[in-house]
Amino acid sequence: MKLKEPITAKQIVAWTTCEIIGDENALVTGLNEIHNVEEGDITFVDHEKYYDFTLKSKATFIILNKKMEPVEGKVLFYTEKPFEAYNYLAQKFKPELRPEKNIGVTAAIGERTFVYPNAFIGEYVTIGKNCVIHPNATIYAYTQIGDNVIIHANATIGGDAFYYKRYKTHYEKMHCAGKVVIADDVEIGAGTTIDAGVSSDTVIGKGTKLDDQVHIGHDVKIGEQCIIAAQVGIAGNTKIGNRVTLYGKVAVNKNITIGDDTIVMATSAVPNNLEGGKTYIGYPAVEARTFAKQVAIIKKLPELWEKLKNL
Repeated sequence: MKLKEPITAKQIVAWTTCEIIGDENALVTGLNEIHNVEEGDITFVDHEKYYDFTLKSKATFIILNKKMEPVEGKVLFYTEKPFEAYNYLAQKFKPELRPEKNIGVTAAIGERTFVYPNAFIGEYVTIGKNCVIHPNATIYAYTQIGDNVIIHANATIGGDAFYYKRYKTHYEKMHCAGKVVIADDVEIGAGTTIDAGVSSDTVIGKGTKLDDQVHIGHDVKIGEQCIIAAQVGIAGNTKIGNRVTLYGKVAVNKNITIGDDTIVMATSAVPNNLEGGKTYIGYPAVEARTFAKQVAIIKKLPELWEKLKNL
């Protein structure tokens, strides 16, 4: 997320009681977890395995649990508990809001948009023109929705990411500092859930259509004019190109990229990146022509086995 106004590194120290290594007057302009960092962002690392990766990332400010010598171009914050310090900042920059009315007093709803009874719209939500929000749809705070969007009954937009820090005795929830951004002409099916970004935004591109009971994880970016059929699940931080079709019950792994004009057939599982412009099927998903050859070979196995036994 980008901050409304830059914050000095010295102010971060005051809030978190971290020990600073670097320029205390440097300006923090954003907060992000490591997968989405940009210059000016503050992030955290608490495992030695990822120190080098984080130090070489675009992040300018890093909270970590190891005292180090100054690193050129970086400002470091030492604390025994980097996750807690980062989480505190996330809550400070994007506080949880709990309105007492079904439509938040700071929500902005465009002309000719119709909101059915029992829908919930949180604070600082913006909804464009000519939209329809059906009964029992829930739109969490900070969500941004464009024009001509249809959200069907019982859809949930902007719920918390399924993102936890694991300790020996418990799990610690990461506060979501991102939001959901839905472009123009999108339709979202009944019972579909779209999680807010952990630090950046979860984005649904212009003209994309989501069927009923689809789940979109945190920080996912879906391009324009995509078709996502029922019971598809897309894990966090995955990027899907334009004009992609995912048929029913496709499962998509986290942190991967699916190229433009890709088709994935029903019940397939996608564990790795997919090159655009091709059709895929299977578990794990492979190009359809490869899958057809594999099936043909499998069908011949009984016959080949009989021949082998008679040798």
